[in-house]
Order: sequence, then C-alpha cells, then structure tokens
Amino acid sequence: MRPDTNGATRVEASVPSLLDLMHLSRRPILSPGGVDLLRQIALLTEMKEGDEVLVVPAGLAVTLEYFVSEHDVVGSGVEGDPTLFERAGKRLHSLGILERVHIQLGQMDSLPFKDGIFDVVVAELGFPSRAAPEKSANELVRVAKPGSNVVVVQPVWKAPVCSERRAVLSQYLGCRPLTVVEWKRLLREAGLEHLYVQNWSEEETAFRPQIRKPFPDFTELFSLTEKFGILRRARHRWGWAGVWTVLARERQIHKILTKERILGLDLVKGMKKDDQAVVRVAKSKSTLSVGKSEDLGHSPEDDNAGEGQVTGLPLFDDGRP
Repeated sequence: MRPDTNGATRVEASVPSLLDLMHLSRRPILSPGGVDLLRQIALLTEMKEGDEVLVVPAGLAVTLEYFVSEHDVVGSGVEGDPTLFERAGKRLHSLGILERVHIQLGQMDSLPFKDGIFDVVVAELGFPSRAAPEKSANELVRVAKPGSNVVVVQPVWKAPVCSERRAVLSQYLGCRPLTVVEWKRLLREAGLEHLYVQNWSEEETAFRPQIRKPFPDFTELFSLTEKFGILRRARHRWGWAGVWTVLARERQIHKILTKERILGLDLVKGMKKDDQAVVRVAKSKSTLSVGKSEDLGHSPEDDNAGEGQVTGLPLFDDGRP
C-alpha cells in the first residue's frame, strides 16, 4: 500500500472495499445515517422545490432519488466508477425519473461543471477516495452558488490512530477518514463560512432518536443469500484473491469498529462566501454615512416636526451590519 501526499494510502484496485461490496448489492443501500440523515440535510440546507442539488459521489443515485422524490429538486451527480455510473443510469430509467436526475462520469477533484451553479452540494461517504482532499473540497465549493450550502458527511477519526491502522481502515472502507478539525480547515480554506457540525456516530439526539453504529459490518448489512450473490459478483471483478483478502480484513476490522470506537460519522455544513453581498453591504453603509453627513445642519425644529409621524416608517431597521 503506497502512501500518498496526504499521508493516507491509495485504495487498492485489486481488493474490494466495504463501499465496493455495498454497490454490488442488487438492493440499493443508503449511506450510514439512512433517511434520518437525508431529512436532516434537507432541513439544514432549507432544500426546496426547484433547487439544483449536486450529490458526489453519486453511487447508484439512492440519495439523489430521495431528494428528487421528497423535495422535488433537480438532481445532479458525479460518479467515478464506470460500472456504477452505468447501473445508476439504468436504475433511474427504471424508476422513471431520468429526466429529473442527471449523472455524469467524472472525478471528485475535477467536477465537470461551471462555477457557482448549485443551490446545495452534498459530499457523501466515499468522497474523496482516490483524490486529494484539498482539491476535492475546493471543487465542492467552486460549483456551489455564492451564499449556498455545502454539506460534507464523512467518516472521522475520534481518537489518535497510528498510520498502520489508518491504512487498514481506509482500505476497508474505501475512503480516507480525516479528523473533523481537518475537514473544517479544508472547507474554510476552500471558501466556506459559518461551519456547523453534527455527530452522527452513536449519540441519541432529538433529530436521531435511535442509536445506531456509524458503520455496520458487511455481515450485518446483508442476508446470507445477498452475501453469496455479492461475493460471486466480486469474484468476477477482483478474483478469488481479492475476495479472500476482503473477508480476512472484515474480521480484523470488526474489532476496531465495534469495540475500540475510533471511527465516527460527522456532518459538516457551511455556507459559501458571497463576496458580492459583502460589496453591497459596504456600499449601503457608505450611502448611509454620506446621508448622515449631509444632515448635520438640520435644525431642532426639524426634529420636532417629525414627532408623531410613524405611518410608513419601518418598525425595525433594515440595515445589516
């Protein structure tokens, strides 16, 4: 396993990850957090009818299907795996929503969109997997409209972890966890502000009434029949060596994920800076300042003349700092 420039390890193409196995299932699987998490994302971003929503990576478009069906948005996605991309297209066609969801083949550090076109951008589990986090974070913010929301839902380290264990867990999951502090730094540097974090690991909260494990084991996600089908399809793609490696890794990971609790799931939301809004506020303040300077010569009689005249005046000052 070769370390990359970020100190993590590149995902081995010859061995399937947990995400790879999930995508081989004939039954579409929601990311950890499930529908509760998707509802929370829609609430936090004030998602509404007609919004342009981007989800990366798109996977089988399960998340996009939910947003389009429940909130009547226009969905877009980017998927880097050609096999998943093809399956997602067929799935959307069978659901009859292909005209409302558009998926493109592409990489997370080079999204195939112009600047500032999405009302909501969501980065799900598996982002980034083979790309540098800095470049990927910059791309997320680049394609969002100024003043719009960007949401990142990613695995995070909850405790200090040695490089060897980081490598094993990254390979198993199919993505590279960071700490929440690292994610906040990357997103701020990319141009987000007003960052807000929610922990979706195991805590019971008002928006998540039932405690769940952040990352279920492969053995917990699927029935025995489903497992055999997934492993059979995995053998065709990665060979027996890859299948045996992932099964051995499953036993190794089980202890780490279920007993040591070093990995969690966090939601980080931020708003893209709107430089034009800052300019408008500055101009407004400048105009108000000029108006005040021109009124310096008014007489006390002018003040008295205005007493009692409240019709048409605002109850609250509209000037924003």
